[in-house]
Amino acid sequence: MYMSFRWFGPQDAVPLRHIRQIPLLRSVVSALYDLAPGQVWPLERLQTLRAQAEAASLAWRVVESIPVPESVKLGAPGRERDIGTWLDSLRAVAAALGPASPQQDGADWAGRSSPVVVTYNFMPVFDWTRSHLAQPLPDGSTCLAYDAAAVARLDPLAGDRQLPGWLTNYAPAELAGLLEAYRGIGQEAVFANLVYFLKAVCPEAERLGLRLALHPDDPPWPVFGLPRVVTGAKALRDLFKAVPSSANGLCLCSGSLGASPDNDIVGLIREFSDRLAFMHLRNVKLTGPRSFEESAHPSSCGSLDMAAIVAALVDSGFDGPARPDHGRMIWDETGKPGYGLYDRALGASYLTGLIEQAERQRRLSQLSPAG
Repeated sequence: MYMSFRWFGPQDAVPLRHIRQIPLLRSVVSALYDLAPGQVWPLERLQTLRAQAEAASLAWRVVESIPVPESVKLGAPGRERDIGTWLDSLRAVAAALGPASPQQDGADWAGRSSPVVVTYNFMPVFDWTRSHLAQPLPDGSTCLAYDAAAVARLDPLAGDRQLPGWLTNYAPAELAGLLEAYRGIGQEAVFANLVYFLKAVCPEAERLGLRLALHPDDPPWPVFGLPRVVTGAKALRDLFKAVPSSANGLCLCSGSLGASPDNDIVGLIREFSDRLAFMHLRNVKLTGPRSFEESAHPSSCGSLDMAAIVAALVDSGFDGPARPDHGRMIWDETGKPGYGLYDRALGASYLTGLIEQAERQRRLSQLSPAG
């Protein structure tokens, strides 16, 4: 397993030179964030982004994410065209990132020969959704938070459209049409459209040698009456049974699925170890039914046992990319909510320590005589 760090490109307030200074971190996760769903990613821009990362002695092996257009999720007219453009972007990624990045500065980073991972999600209309982008905490920091009662009071058609982490800010009329369309087809149809999409794109991903990584719904329950289809173990079992392709992988986000006490993250890691392509590692503090705050990464700061989660990854032999996910805003830092430097850097260092300890324990157990 190797540690990565999400970087939003040259416009990111966190520069590559600062990411490079995080101990043992040699890889970034990025994408072309300014392009709307359905636009083909230009090869030259991907090549430039890779060159910028490598000039800072950082590899780029994970694309997060190529957005899936709403036509595909709805099974609406135009989905064949939009699947075609999604595949064109996938081919551009393969051409740009292709062979593993060369060894940098003599550092033997574990991901240098790993396959390129392409993340995506299938959340209708919204990406991750929160009620608060700067929830004050007792220590003076702020965090992303989801309060069920606050969300119930929101009306996305009445101007409350800046709180969720949307990829696209829809005009009110367009948003109203999308909400009505999704409510009209239901959860089973959206899941069937996910299967249709994967059956269309996995053969090409296999041919290109890429691993797709599906991010679960965040949070893992319906939001504003919209169906959510990747919420726990049953949905994942059904999906991998329906699309057994080796390219059909999982981005297991401990914070997204861990927001529901119904999800056992350690159990999910063990059950789907052969499908794990990418890990998002973060803690959450459950504050009530369908309510949570995004805490600092250490286990004692939230409701998840991060040490057990990392140990399960090591025990299962996971050797792919992981990254510290959303962080608090601390030390008066300003910037993109959840994506400041300081708390994510602390999280990366904490997680690296957990990985070192888990790997040491695994080696010692293998050396110990049976019984």
